[in-house]
Amino acid sequence: MMTLKKFELVGFKSFGRKETLFFGAPITAIVGPNGSGKSNVAEAFRWVLGEQSLKSLRGKRGEDLIFNGSVALGRLSRASASITFNNELRASGSRLFSAIDFDEVTISREVFRDGAGEYKVNGTSVRLRDVLELLAGISLDASGHHIISQGEADRVLSASAAERRAMIEDALGLKIHQWKLAESEKKLAKTEDNIKQTESIRREIAPHLKFLKKQVEKIEQVRRLKEELRERYREYLKREEVYLEQAREKLAGEVARPRAELVAVEKQLSAHQPSSEGQAQIIAAENEAREIESRLRAARVKTDELARALGRLEGLLEGQRQGAKQVARGVKLPLAEVERWVDELDQQLAQMEAVGDLGQLKTRLAESRRQLKVWLAQYESKAVLSHDLEAETNKLQLDYAELKDRLAALQQDEMIEQSALADSRERIVRLRQTAQTAERDYYEWRAKQNELKSKLAALSARQETLDLAERQFKTELGEAAVLLDRSILSYDEVRIDLAEALAEDRSKQEERRHRVERLKIKLEDLGGESSEVAREYDEVMTRDAFLAGELADLAQSREALQAVMTELRAKIEVEFLAGLAKINQEFQKFFVVLFGGGSAGLELLKSEKKKRSADLSIASPDETLDLAGGGSEAEEEEGKTGIEVNINLPRKKVRGLAMLSGGERALTSIALLFAMSQVNPPPFLILDETDAALDEANSRKYGDMIESLSRYSQLILITHNRETMSRAGVLYGVTMGSDSVSRLISVKFDEATQYAK
Repeated sequence: MMTLKKFELVGFKSFGRKETLFFGAPITAIVGPNGSGKSNVAEAFRWVLGEQSLKSLRGKRGEDLIFNGSVALGRLSRASASITFNNELRASGSRLFSAIDFDEVTISREVFRDGAGEYKVNGTSVRLRDVLELLAGISLDASGHHIISQGEADRVLSASAAERRAMIEDALGLKIHQWKLAESEKKLAKTEDNIKQTESIRREIAPHLKFLKKQVEKIEQVRRLKEELRERYREYLKREEVYLEQAREKLAGEVARPRAELVAVEKQLSAHQPSSEGQAQIIAAENEAREIESRLRAARVKTDELARALGRLEGLLEGQRQGAKQVARGVKLPLAEVERWVDELDQQLAQMEAVGDLGQLKTRLAESRRQLKVWLAQYESKAVLSHDLEAETNKLQLDYAELKDRLAALQQDEMIEQSALADSRERIVRLRQTAQTAERDYYEWRAKQNELKSKLAALSARQETLDLAERQFKTELGEAAVLLDRSILSYDEVRIDLAEALAEDRSKQEERRHRVERLKIKLEDLGGESSEVAREYDEVMTRDAFLAGELADLAQSREALQAVMTELRAKIEVEFLAGLAKINQEFQKFFVVLFGGGSAGLELLKSEKKKRSADLSIASPDETLDLAGGGSEAEEEEGKTGIEVNINLPRKKVRGLAMLSGGERALTSIALLFAMSQVNPPPFLILDETDAALDEANSRKYGDMIESLSRYSQLILITHNRETMSRAGVLYGVTMGSDSVSRLISVKFDEATQYAK
């Protein structure tokens, strides 16, 4: 039954399209011209099995593994490879992967251009560690002896003795034991740290235990103090309550009478409250007086103006009379002109009569005078003046009489306003006297109110002092209940002499309170509740006992881990030595087949005491898997063994590897690699042009050897050798056309032979 079923490539290096290799024969050969992508298949196998070194995959970055495009096909964004194993139940009743209950197990790996990658087992994302542990169970890994890339066949010979030992341990399937040993070493180191931490914690709590023990010794003393405090507290609380009740009753009696008097006084105050109506009457009377004064001033102004206008009119009449005399002496005025002027003067006088404002009346009179002067001036230059001056004079006299009457009326109005002003002022005086009397009564009652309020304020201060004492009493009750217990609140049962308690001075009660406070301070100095200390003491003792048990368990775990590590080291050593003996047998057999005689073997060497780096880790982008368990710190090791290759060619005195020719080194490395594969056969072997240096005769021997090996492991051969191709059951040809994309063409020799027959 074939273990390896198929291998798929998508976008890996030169494989731009999906390609699948089916492995239905023990030997599968992959052939093709140089540069067609044959070695990319071997590298894809190495990559999907967990290889982390891009250098061994002929790349610098993760995106170097992705098909980068060609003229005919664009570049891809990811590359993936998957390998499928047959996991059906075998004749022994077991599966290849015992931890997976599926008939097929597919391990796949993807990489993207941003450098991200992912591993999957049967489509489920897993860690690199999971893949490596799964493959270690069937003697596979990314850098093991079962994948010999192009030009690496000689690596087993050119490696150092220590590196060669590591290759052989890998071939013998000891890596899983080494991982377990490394895990055990990590657990042991962690256990040692836990032991140190636990011991440190025990050392830390030891002084605290000692302190708590002393605290527990104070429990009895605290109890005695509490009993004494309880008795003193009860007496103090009883006496304080009696005092507060008596003080409250006495104060209530003293407050009642002033409070009643204050109510009566406030009623009187309300009755004698200064009325806003009286003030409003005063303001109204004052406003009225101001209005009368304003009217009186206006009347006086008008009277003065009319008097002045009347004087001017008298002067005008006098001038008219003088003018009439001159006209009579020789100037003759035309009757039409005089009549026109008289009409104009009548109109102006009519307008003056309609004017109520004295200022405008003055203006009109001044304008009439100016016009009269202008008119007279016009006729003074004339030789003849004739006019009836008597009519004009009569008109002016009438105007004078009218102005005089108006002046008399204004003077009469002024006298009336003066009388009204005197009455208003007298009324204001009466209203002010009434308001002053009401205000005096109000302030007398207000003084009585303030006196009562002062008395009540003094009583209120006493009330506040009493309230403060009551609040302090309640606080004392709360503190007593917290410090002791609520039974302290039953102080009513205490017997005291009430008369003596009411008559005694307050200083005695203060002394009782001070004694209580001193006892409370002593209790606080002793640490409060003793039950808490005892409980903490019990808890710390329990924790110390628990830590002691933990130390015993950790010591037992340390012994168990040391036993497991000793067993693993012994198992590794035993299996290594047994495997080395088998490899030597197979190495000798294959060496004789290839060289026709001679001898070959592996020798176990001990190196001198030296320092080495214990960092044998496989790093992934997301995690670091420590295979040796030693970290990266350099450490000293004594007696670390290595493997030396000893050969003796037939018919030649050649005993060292350095003296071998290229072909002889190739045959030797092939013999050793095949011998390593025979001891713990992996599911498959990949040989990439390991037969390139062989001649025709050795090629036939090589072909016989791979046919022998195919009984234990499937072989995948990348070759140009015709003899090697003839031994394959399936032949895959890798070609690359003008589009620079690798393609696979398969031929099954068994079916082709039957078809040819």
